[in-house]
Amino acid sequence: MQRKLRRWELALLAGIAITLLCGMYLDREQADLAHSVIRLHVIANSDSEQDQNLKLQVRDRILEQAAALYRPEDDVETARRRLEDNLALLARTGREAVEEQGYDYPVSVKLERTWFPTKTYTDFALPAGNYEALRVIIGEGEGQNWWCVVFPPLCLGSVSETVDEAAAAGSFTQGQVALVTGETEGYVVKFKLMELWEELKHHFR
Repeated sequence: MQRKLRRWELALLAGIAITLLCGMYLDREQADLAHSVIRLHVIANSDSEQDQNLKLQVRDRILEQAAALYRPEDDVETARRRLEDNLALLARTGREAVEEQGYDYPVSVKLERTWFPTKTYTDFALPAGNYEALRVIIGEGEGQNWWCVVFPPLCLGSVSETVDEAAAAGSFTQGQVALVTGETEGYVVKFKLMELWEELKHHFR
C-alpha cells in the first residue's frame, strides 16, 4: 500500500511538473507575441441594434486613422508612441463618426493592458492572454465589444502583406508569423492550451 501511494505521488508530482513546464513555455510564447501587437477593443454604448451598428462605424474610422499614423518601417514601440501621442486625435475621430450618424455619445480612447480570449478571424488568429490594447469606449460603454488588431494593421487590407511587412520591420519572428496565420502544425491545439493555461492562472490569482 505504501509503495502504491509513493508511485501515485510521484506520478502526480511528475504531472504537475510537466504542466508547469508546458505552461511556462506557452506563457512565454504568448507574452512574446503580445509584445509584438497592439489590439483594438471597441465597446459599444449598448446592445441595441443602432448602437452596435454605430460601434462598427467607429471601429472603421479608428482603424483608418490609426493606420495613417504608421510608417511601413515602424516597429511596435514606435507605433505605441505614435498612438500615445495621438489619443486625442483618435478620440476626436471616433466622436466625428458618432456625430455623423446623428448621435451625441462621448468617445474615450486610451492604451491599457486588457485580457482577450482566443480570437480567430478570416485569415489569422491570436491566442488568449493579456495584450496592450487601444480601448475605445462609446457613450456608457455597456454594449458588446469588438476585438481586432490596431498594429500591425491586420484588420485593414491584405493580412499576408501586413504580416510580411511586420516581419520585415522586426515586429514578428517567422515563428510568430506561422503561429498567427495558422501555418504552424497543430496551432489550434496550441491556442487551446494557451487559453486553458490563462484560465488556470486566473483561477488561482
